[in-house]
This record gives sequence, C-alpha cells and structure tokens, in this order.
Amino acid sequence: MSCGEPHETDCSEVLDHLYEFLDHEMPEGDCTKFEVHFEECSPCLEKYGLEQAVKKLVKRCCGQDDVPSDLRSKVMGRIDLIRSGQAVPEQDVTMGGADRPAAAE
Repeated sequence: MSCGEPHETDCSEVLDHLYEFLDHEMPEGDCTKFEVHFEECSPCLEKYGLEQAVKKLVKRCCGQDDVPSDLRSKVMGRIDLIRSGQAVPEQDVTMGGADRPAAAE
C-alpha cells in the first residue's frame, strides 16, 4: 500500500515493520521516523490505528491466559533459532518433537 505521496520513509517500509513499532521492538530513531510518517500519511496512520485497536482487543479478551513455562521456552528457543539464521526443525512446537506420538503406518 502506498498513498502515492513521496515520504522520507516509504509506506512499504512502515507497513513491513508496523508490528515492531506497535510492540516497541525497534530503535528510538526508527520510531521517530515512523511517527513523522504517520503525521504525513493518513492511509498508514489509519492502518496503524486499526492494528493498534486489534492488539488492544486481543489483549483485553485473551490477555489473562497464562502460558505454560515450557511452551514459552520452546517458542522463545525457536524465535532465537530463526533470528540467528539457523535451520528450524519441522516439528510441532507444542509437542517438542520427542513427545510426539509415532505416525501410524
């Protein structure tokens, strides 16, 4: 999506990294670039507002559920593998591979 107007930060870059911005997972300088972009670009601001509303709704409806610590560890381990560029085994994260029942032959 693009509004068709030239911006210092391209709409596609903003939208590709929107969740990082929403989750406060980007450097402060990048956050500032995105905030400036939202001031200039109403389509991106609208998309940001929509995604922010969805995130708040999910948190309100599902935010009280506790995640089992072993599942959290497995998911975080997989995220670390992906970020480091290592191959991730094709297995069910919730089952951990070794706990999986054998396939019927």
